[in-house]
Amino acid sequence: MQIGFIGLGSMGTGMALNLVKAGHDVRAWNRSKLDPDMVPGVTLVESAAEAFQAHTVFTMLSDDPAIREVILDAGLLKGARLGLTHVVTSTISVAFARELAALHEAAGIGYVSAPVLGRPNVAASGQLNILAAGKPDAVAAVEPILAPLSKKVWKLGEDPARANTAKLACNMMIAMAIEAMAEAVVLTEGVGLDRANFFELILGTLFSGRAYESYSAQITERSFEPGFKAKLALKDMRLAIEAGNDLGHMLPMLEIVRERLGQAVGEGHGEKDWSIIAEIAVRGDREAALSGRNAENMR
Repeated sequence: MQIGFIGLGSMGTGMALNLVKAGHDVRAWNRSKLDPDMVPGVTLVESAAEAFQAHTVFTMLSDDPAIREVILDAGLLKGARLGLTHVVTSTISVAFARELAALHEAAGIGYVSAPVLGRPNVAASGQLNILAAGKPDAVAAVEPILAPLSKKVWKLGEDPARANTAKLACNMMIAMAIEAMAEAVVLTEGVGLDRANFFELILGTLFSGRAYESYSAQITERSFEPGFKAKLALKDMRLAIEAGNDLGHMLPMLEIVRERLGQAVGEGHGEKDWSIIAEIAVRGDREAALSGRNAENMR
């Protein structure tokens, strides 16, 4: 099957290559020029519009403005191939997901929201968890194509915004887990317990699971090579806050991790992995504690 692909970044490249391995004819476009040797088997096309002439097109762009610029402002929906289904795997706002669904409906184009759970190495191994929502016929049409990309496709109903809301909630919970581990380190290291030993304890008792296993290792090793960049995580926390506000709910824990990420980006760590907030949390809470003790001693 001929498949269009827009956005060959760290996630999109692995996904596109897995589609090639599955026997598909992948025609891809990226906003910055790529060396064809980086994506063997993928045909690089001259414009995003060409990708929209395939049977199915995937979009893996960074945010709402990027999709608006590349897809909507360029009028690609009007010139798309008849019968096309558009699969948006980006993490986008709930409001924009609803706007995209309406615009695709008006243009007679199939639309599936399919944000993914997994880092670039997971995308490369074809083991993503894909959160899919859209009209049943559109989801059914792309499900065989999603198979070589995924460990599992989670079908979340007909409203595309459900998938995007679920993805934001997942990222929110991971950020909260990182913050929780960082604050636990403040306590345990304060009495001389090595963080590696403490994390061995929690992984073996209370908090086993991929997020805790992966990020406790990064916090222990103080290794923050980007799997998911802090600047993108900050964007996602902002979108989650917006979604909560639209529902009339305040989410105080979310506000805390958003502030941590904002501080990380403000200090120039936007390109590092979002687990960098643990380092900032440990450092900041220690500084605050020392400041409080000094103030108390001066009374």
